[in-house]
Parts: sequence; structure tokens; C-alpha cells
Amino acid sequence: MSIYDFTIEQTDGSSKKMNGYQDKVLLIVNTATGCGFTPQYEGLQKLYEDYQAKGFEVLDFPCNQFGNQAPGNNEEVATFCQMNYQTTFQTFGKVNVNGENESPLYTYLKAAQGGLLNKDIKWNFTKFLVDRQGKVIKRYAPQTKPEEIAEDIEALLN
Repeated sequence: MSIYDFTIEQTDGSSKKMNGYQDKVLLIVNTATGCGFTPQYEGLQKLYEDYQAKGFEVLDFPCNQFGNQAPGNNEEVATFCQMNYQTTFQTFGKVNVNGENESPLYTYLKAAQGGLLNKDIKWNFTKFLVDRQGKVIKRYAPQTKPEEIAEDIEALLN
């Protein structure tokens, strides 16, 4: 199994196959619009602008599991990001990242790169870096600012 075997839900409810991201470097992030880390959208957008032409994508998965910090429907969340942070990268449908109803993609990501104490996602803005072959390379804590990941992204793009 690889990351390219998964199908993910877009904001409009339609499905998208991850195999469309083959040969790209990916930063997969569970986000929230009402979180203390929400201003990281600015840094995520800057990474996207700086590296998208070289084969880099940010995949934004809103998650309402932590303090109900991603209220609203999928379209409202995407609009919030575009209006307040001028995001142009893909925002997907809301996901659960832990528990009984967690997204199979997140089950895979957590198995590939566990956390400090266990594999569970602890909070919003946990980030996973994936190389061009679909291998999950690194997991970053919510406190890790997007700009701190730039060097790792550049290494995978070169």
C-alpha cells in the first residue's frame, strides 16, 4: 500500500484519487480555522507560492476533533482560508485524524511516522512531509512553523 492508493473527499463532496499527486512533494496538514495555530496558513501559503512550480503541493485537511476549532461546513472553511489568508492550495473536506472514524489516509500517515508518545495526532496543524515517491519522510508538531520546514522541502525537490 502507498499514499497513492487513497481516495480523499474534496470540499464539494466529490472524491479525488491521491495518485494525481505522484511525483510531487507533499505537505499534508490537519488544520482548523479557530485555532491558535491558524495564522500558520500564511506560512503554508508562502511555502506553496515558493515551491509549487518545482512540484510541491500543500494538502489542507480541516479537522474539527480538537476543541471544535473548525466549525462550519467544508465550503465555509475553504472560503474562510481563501478570504482571510489568501490560500490558493487545495483545501479538502473535513476529516477525523484519530479514533473510530479517522480518515484511512491519516491511519496510514500515523503508521508511517508516529508521534512522541503514541501515533495519535495531538492537535491541529500536525504536518507530514511526503517525497516524490509517496514515502512519508517526516512528521512535524503543530508548533513547527511552516518556514522551519522549507529546508526539508528544498532537499526533496532537488
